[in-house]
Amino acid sequence: MREIIFDTETTGFDPASGDRLVEIGCIELLNRVPSGRTFHAYYNPQRAMPAAAEAVHGLSDIFLSDKPLFASGVEELLAFLEDSHLVAHNARFDFGFLNHELRLCGRAEVSMDRMIDTVAIARQLHPGAKHSLDALCTRYGIDRSHRIKHGALLDAELLAQLYIELTGGRQIGLGLAQEEAKDTIRAELAENAAVRPVRPARVFQASAEELERHAAFIATLDKPLWLDEAEAA
Repeated sequence: MREIIFDTETTGFDPASGDRLVEIGCIELLNRVPSGRTFHAYYNPQRAMPAAAEAVHGLSDIFLSDKPLFASGVEELLAFLEDSHLVAHNARFDFGFLNHELRLCGRAEVSMDRMIDTVAIARQLHPGAKHSLDALCTRYGIDRSHRIKHGALLDAELLAQLYIELTGGRQIGLGLAQEEAKDTIRAELAENAAVRPVRPARVFQASAEELERHAAFIATLDKPLWLDEAEAA
């Protein structure tokens, strides 16, 4: 099974108002395991980068000025995506920008049937909790200390780890490993039991001196409860 984890960076929130896609990062998974193949590209949005957006991802007008247009690299991107399912966090946002760019260059949109939204999965697993990428990475112990600003490929790499956790991939593997470990332990216990010498049980009995000291101590107690109960009986 082939799946593509992807993330985008943009100039804003709404392609209908003129916002554009400026970066895309993709990670290939084969049977929920990263294959090592990735796709990453920056695009010139042909418009100014708002300060609020630049503060999020750090992509400036100067940095993007010499990058290619989306249309000039669309064939390479589509060749990487193939017809695989596409996994994204808050996927409608990323699908919206990707399909907007595809429409602008006269290409067919990616079907929403291919969409897998990790936010939707997280909401089912953890209702009422925070479902941001940062919050979920913290929940699952995924290291994001190197994530200073948002970046499409970096966020896709984090999301790939998160998606594996959300779908139980790592837990399944761990469970198999635990069963193998249990079998090994059982074999070792059986082997050790066969060679370990059997020792008779030890008898622990108070000496006459200890019994005498105990009786002297009991005599110093003022009306112990168990003696009252014995007399009453």
